[in-house]
Amino acid sequence: MKIDKQHLLNYSILIPYLILSVVGLIMIYSTTSALQVQNNGNPFKLLISQAAFWVISLVGIYVIYRMKLSFLRRSGLISLMLFIEGFLLIISHFFTPVNGAHGWIRFGPGGLIGLQPAEYLKLLIVWYLAHQFAKIQGEIRTYDYQALTKGRWIPNKLNDWRVVSLIFLGLVASLPDLGNAVIVALIIMILVTSSGIGYRWFSTSLIALVSSSALLLGSIRLLGVEVVAKIPVFGYIARRFAAYFNPFENATESGLQLTNSYYAMSNGGWFGRGLGNSIEKNGYLPEAHTDFAFSIVIEELGFFGASLILALLFFLILRILVVGIRARNSFNAMMAFGVAGMLLVQTFVNIGGIAGLIPATGVTFPFISQGGNSLLIISIGIAFVLNIDANEKRDLIQEEIERTMV
Repeated sequence: MKIDKQHLLNYSILIPYLILSVVGLIMIYSTTSALQVQNNGNPFKLLISQAAFWVISLVGIYVIYRMKLSFLRRSGLISLMLFIEGFLLIISHFFTPVNGAHGWIRFGPGGLIGLQPAEYLKLLIVWYLAHQFAKIQGEIRTYDYQALTKGRWIPNKLNDWRVVSLIFLGLVASLPDLGNAVIVALIIMILVTSSGIGYRWFSTSLIALVSSSALLLGSIRLLGVEVVAKIPVFGYIARRFAAYFNPFENATESGLQLTNSYYAMSNGGWFGRGLGNSIEKNGYLPEAHTDFAFSIVIEELGFFGASLILALLFFLILRILVVGIRARNSFNAMMAFGVAGMLLVQTFVNIGGIAGLIPATGVTFPFISQGGNSLLIISIGIAFVLNIDANEKRDLIQEEIERTMV
């Protein structure tokens, strides 16, 4: 008996996704309309752009949900996506840089349509690694981490997952896009950890990551931001670190965003100034609708309003994790863990940046920040999880039916 997947849709994932998307549209209008009016522009311009991406995202969710998982696991399809992603990351170097980074490919009238290849890599690396690790589950159960390294700490094949991952990580870092490079690196770590190897290797990886990050920060601090800024490619990164070390020392230049982020959050208090009543979004806080959108959320909706949004986002992540925990297929489990990890890492990196806990990296806040590419890739990730969950449920139901018919 064939069971239609439309009856197995996981509403505990879909409904939070829809609510967060609508809240995001409201906040995007709130953070962009005033400045658009001041510049004699259309107050709905960026809202319309984001809404268009959301419509495309909803269509994408429907299409991917209806697809067979066997099709999404084809090696040829994944290889094609990797090739296209690599090509886009390379040619993005030939387009006009934005805020010092070649992260955008713009085309159409007046650069109306923009692609951000690094955003798509976040989900693509989850898809690729989940596929690679699922193929060697038997070896991982027997040989632990040695199944991933093939007995060699230094890979000797170009198609080794470590080589492929490092190539793409290097392409993103060369843009330079520090934020997405960090997120991709953390996603790789999450996928390796969830591949089935011993959990002791997670603590080893975490210690190595923290140690290398501390070494990098300490080196920049000792050498001085001015020295690091002279190194090719690192000028953009150095400006981010200058604000991190002491934002109030140069509050009108490198520390402008972070100091005004602090002001925005302190203005919000417990209950906020009210929707649309932010002071900082009126030209004081640069990129108030992208990197620092959550600062405006805190200013307008206060601690309680921002906490509700965070609670809903964490509930969504938790429900995705539950899908991964319940999945009996290793590819399905790793895909769910990867999507949840992608959302969780992006959230913490953004909040860490606007709070000054880590250097601001230009990473958007999921759903709330204006960014059609980010919304689209999150939506595709949600579609994967919904498809996986429905397939797992259908397999269980069919097995139960077969048992009762025996």
